[in-house]
Amino acid sequence: MRLKLQITGIVQGVGFRPFVFRLAKTAGLKGYVLNDPDGVLIEVEGEKKKLDEFLIRIDKEKPEIAKIYSLQHTFIEEAGYKEFRIKKSVEQGDKRAVVLPDISVCEECLADITNPKDRRFIYPFTNCTNCGPRFTIIKSLPYDRKNTSMRDFRVCPECDREYHSASDRRFHAQPNACHVCGPWISLYDSGGNVICTKEDALEKTVNLLRKGNIIAVKGIGGYHLACDAANEEAVKRLRKKKDREEKPMAVMFPDINYIKAETLINDLEERAISSIEKPIVIVRKRETFSLARSVSPDKSTVGVFLPCTPLHYLILHKLKKPVVATSANISGEPVVKDEKDAFARLPDIADYVLAYNREIVRRCDDSVVRVIAERQTPVRRSRGFAPLPVIIPFSFKKPVLALGPDMNNTIAVGIDNKVFLSQHIGDLDTPLAMEFYEETINDFLELFDIDPGIVVSDMHPGYYSTKFGVRHFSDKLVKVQHHFAHILSCMTENEVPEDTGVIGFAFDGTGYGPDKTLWGGEVLIASYKGFKRAYHLRPYRLPGGDKAVKEPCRTAFSLLYETIGDEAGENDYIPLTKEEKSFFIKMIKENINSPATTSMGRLFDGVASIIGLRHKVSYHAQTAMELEQLALRSDETGSYPFSIEQNIIGHRPVIEMIINDLKAKVPNEIIAKKFHNTIVKMIIFIAELLRKETGISHVALSGGVFQNSILLENAYRRLRERGYTPLIHQLVPTNDGGISLGQAVYSRFL
Repeated sequence: MRLKLQITGIVQGVGFRPFVFRLAKTAGLKGYVLNDPDGVLIEVEGEKKKLDEFLIRIDKEKPEIAKIYSLQHTFIEEAGYKEFRIKKSVEQGDKRAVVLPDISVCEECLADITNPKDRRFIYPFTNCTNCGPRFTIIKSLPYDRKNTSMRDFRVCPECDREYHSASDRRFHAQPNACHVCGPWISLYDSGGNVICTKEDALEKTVNLLRKGNIIAVKGIGGYHLACDAANEEAVKRLRKKKDREEKPMAVMFPDINYIKAETLINDLEERAISSIEKPIVIVRKRETFSLARSVSPDKSTVGVFLPCTPLHYLILHKLKKPVVATSANISGEPVVKDEKDAFARLPDIADYVLAYNREIVRRCDDSVVRVIAERQTPVRRSRGFAPLPVIIPFSFKKPVLALGPDMNNTIAVGIDNKVFLSQHIGDLDTPLAMEFYEETINDFLELFDIDPGIVVSDMHPGYYSTKFGVRHFSDKLVKVQHHFAHILSCMTENEVPEDTGVIGFAFDGTGYGPDKTLWGGEVLIASYKGFKRAYHLRPYRLPGGDKAVKEPCRTAFSLLYETIGDEAGENDYIPLTKEEKSFFIKMIKENINSPATTSMGRLFDGVASIIGLRHKVSYHAQTAMELEQLALRSDETGSYPFSIEQNIIGHRPVIEMIINDLKAKVPNEIIAKKFHNTIVKMIIFIAELLRKETGISHVALSGGVFQNSILLENAYRRLRERGYTPLIHQLVPTNDGGISLGQAVYSRFL
């Protein structure tokens, strides 16, 4: 395979290329390293295990003077390099300033704040050229202090000396500050009254956490709601106040050893947790997991991360235990970013507020990743990654603005051969979320100083993002089909050549199709220039439309009705009254608010409800996640039959055999695993049909359903075993958070 790395930071003129050359030669890898306008570009080929080792060693063994600000990496198809060499630097092209993401606190700064003899001892805003805020404090380019929210703090003589000393690691560190001249923290009660400041505020916060209080802590891109992760009562109280009944909450740990004591992590997961981005990483719990059950109820996994700021580090260093650290908001709203917002929106949630007097210019939530198929795959791409560009294998003819979808929204701007994706915005279903969305669009256009020549939106006429495009950019607006954008996104980050077609499996919840129905279980023959719908799930109805998303029992009943007819009204698989069943039958028969869909995501929901796992949900994709958790308990290798008629994938045989298994009292975990195996078998079978028909061997897997580890790992492995080139997401999310990349790329080939 080929591993491609794009590295920014202090990586030029520090012996980085010779270091990479020696590392690659020692490992027997082939490829090249070169300097480019953004930093260092590396491509290496070899066995996957050796590439994993190379990736880990880059972080651990880099030259002492070298500093990595960001390391984007992706595993792609091999190019056939014959040797490893240092290539001539790339100098041509527009050296457009890259706005760096916020960089987690470095080891040297941690040493400063924990050394009683250092002048920055326990100073929570310590930073240097190797770490600190970037994206969330910059107001405009160039990245100078006067153009950031640090301009309000006059530098003291000692910090000024460091800033102008070429031998100091704080040389030209724009947010450089100390106790004397920099920001400070203050602790408030929920009514906005100051309790104490500076060191006293830090000590008081730690004591309040020990006593079970909920604290709103101002982070680098917004507030966290924090409480003792081992205190069941405190975690339950936070869930109730935040209106987050069951969705797992992330846990911030003091150090990696504490994480290892509570979870089972492999080398790639440890690398992700310890990486400079410090994302939340979804990992498996140990059987001895000792934190509050309510952290991630009924899940075998938990999201863990390390402190990314000196303030968070100091709190956990003093507390000596993990805390729940979840976004400070009511579910569905953007994260709180300033004190006025905090005192207006959080008084009924947080007991206290720990704030500081430096402005957060733009919100930026925590990133979330998961290691699947031995690759780091983003679930949410935000802090630490945004707004780093995705480098694409061609150039835009004119600047482009991509408006994104309606759920898990990100927007993007395309310039030259780069697509800059925004931080995670979220679902556009509340007034505050819509306000954040428009704020982000205006911010990106101003920050990158572009007037888009073309604007791209989703096809769905009801999406807020589409309506925004029609309202503001009607003369420049083009629309792209949702699932085609998914596949384009996957193709682009895997650098599929312009003349290469792919078999694209786009499996998600729902997306608007050209035939004005709700797609979601699609197999496309696609290139950058267009697509053909080759196969799709047999359409079935969703009684109540959007209500079926929140009440999977409706989808389950519809699937049962189309499989066994009126007998569905007599069964007791789903807890519905006789009147409800009769009403749903009438809705389905007469097509009363029961839109047809081909959604794979809703099929997962329906199966989960049929086997009695869950009939109503409190958050998006809850049933699919729980069905995956159930299947992980089984080593079953069997599957269910499905049918192929013309271009229709029939799921009725699957539902029929699930019913038979239920009658035979087959355990639910076996049914769940057989269902997952069936979808994998379906992917392989259809890929074989299409390869024979078209000769295409590149297979793109995209859409929210492929966040499922069983599905993605097994489909990827079996495709590779059969000689395909499977393409999966490693730079942007496979869910709708990656749609804006595909939308931007669509404009290039109009």
